[in-house]
Amino acid sequence: MLANSAAQLCTGSLGDPVVLITFGDGINNTGYSATNSYVYTNSTCPNDGLYTITTNSLNCFNGTWHNVNQDHTGNGAFLLINASYTAGDFMVTNVKNLCPNTTYEFAAWLMNVMRSNGIKPNITFSIETVAGVVLQQFSTGDVPETAAPTWNQYGFFFTVPVNTNEIVLRMTNNAPGGYGNDIAIDDITFRPCSNVTLNAAIQGYADTVRICDTDNSSFSFTSQISVGYVNPVFQWQISRDSGKNWIDIPGATGTNFTRTPTTAGLYCYRVTVNEAGLINSITCRIASNQLVIDIQKTPLVEAGADRILIAGNSVQLEGKVVANNPINLWTPPVYLNNPTILNAIASPVTDQQYRLVATTSNGCSASDSMWIKVVKDIFIPSAFTPNKDGKNDYWEIPYLSPDLDATVKVFNRYGQIVYTVRATEVKWDGTYKGTLQPVGTYIYQIVLKNGKQKKGAFLLLH
Repeated sequence: MLANSAAQLCTGSLGDPVVLITFGDGINNTGYSATNSYVYTNSTCPNDGLYTITTNSLNCFNGTWHNVNQDHTGNGAFLLINASYTAGDFMVTNVKNLCPNTTYEFAAWLMNVMRSNGIKPNITFSIETVAGVVLQQFSTGDVPETAAPTWNQYGFFFTVPVNTNEIVLRMTNNAPGGYGNDIAIDDITFRPCSNVTLNAAIQGYADTVRICDTDNSSFSFTSQISVGYVNPVFQWQISRDSGKNWIDIPGATGTNFTRTPTTAGLYCYRVTVNEAGLINSITCRIASNQLVIDIQKTPLVEAGADRILIAGNSVQLEGKVVANNPINLWTPPVYLNNPTILNAIASPVTDQQYRLVATTSNGCSASDSMWIKVVKDIFIPSAFTPNKDGKNDYWEIPYLSPDLDATVKVFNRYGQIVYTVRATEVKWDGTYKGTLQPVGTYIYQIVLKNGKQKKGAFLLLH
């Protein structure tokens, strides 16, 4: 059968391509094997009889060609051919493991790259037996020029005869060479196509649902199929790579499916169908539309440890957030230099609780809080008894926060330093180089990072 209409494309549901030639990304060629009809060139403006695989074609032949800036999908490469003076094949490939009495769509996206007044490409799509007998053909007719570079899909349907499971696909140039007959080709596919329509839905939601990983909701997927199968069998599938590869979900063979909670990630679902006995033949199934469950990570938030602040001073908060581009906010914003930064400077005059809230662009939010205790001054003990009786065994300064970056020194009566620390807790056990110091009066010196000093004396008692 020979046809010349470009309007015969699938109106029901499609299956995954048995043949998919995308021509890759311009670096890695995907699925295309060159014929002997044309010679490869790395020029993006091939001359007569040459072809290239490219992501664009610009400023060719004094502007007689369109500037083609992208392939059909906008993210890869395409085949660009300057046809020879004699007819030749653009593509030839074998297809195996087909299902009898199953309809397939053989299609490709084409563009006449000439701007005007050239020989128009004319391509025949053929399906043949391995022995070369033509089973069915389709002619594009003359592919017209367009005012702007325009991709259009051409193709037709083919039903596999009984006792046939392998065929040959062929695309052939019919037009003569010369001024014109220059064409771009992309996304050649051969895939199951049915007049049956198969739809999937998320009950109570749109086709895409975005939630946070703290939401433990389950979702009910439903399917609806039009009349056409005698004994349809269903199989739900999942994809973790945005629909590039699909995996059957074990046991999910009903018309409906319940999705239970998972960890964060992008999960795509669909349902496939075929006649009973053929559901395991992936080259025969048709598939529904995709359903997307996008589980967003909830931010990890740490407001930091509780702090002690001497009245009149300030302290730097130590918030931490793990998330992608979150919006951070300390609440309440009082006594803060900037409530939107993690390391805000706080100068409260009384005890204050601060809560750090982080929210992602998808609305996932988490929070954590901390307290700042405000004291009038540092309390310095006047005596201690390091006798290891469990009572007052250490000389400690409880409100001397490490944030003050204080240097503390203790001197004996001879002016010798017997204890010193900086920016850490003060907890002297009364020893120097492992030896318990004698009873007596000791002098302390405290130097804060702002330069302020405190001096005084205390007693060491046994």
